[in-house]
Amino acid sequence: MDNKFIRVDEVAQELSVSKPYAYKLIKKLNDELKEQGFITIAGRVNRQYF
Repeated sequence: MDNKFIRVDEVAQELSVSKPYAYKLIKKLNDELKEQGFITIAGRVNRQYF
């Protein structure tokens, strides 16, 4: 079963960016999801939304 969340390591590797920058991207995506009323987990983002 595939995990529903993508973590910082995968984001950094997929986009070829550093881990600190990947954390910033995940925070931005999670902030967008929070505005839409979703519950988010720090350091992880929904795989489909990513």
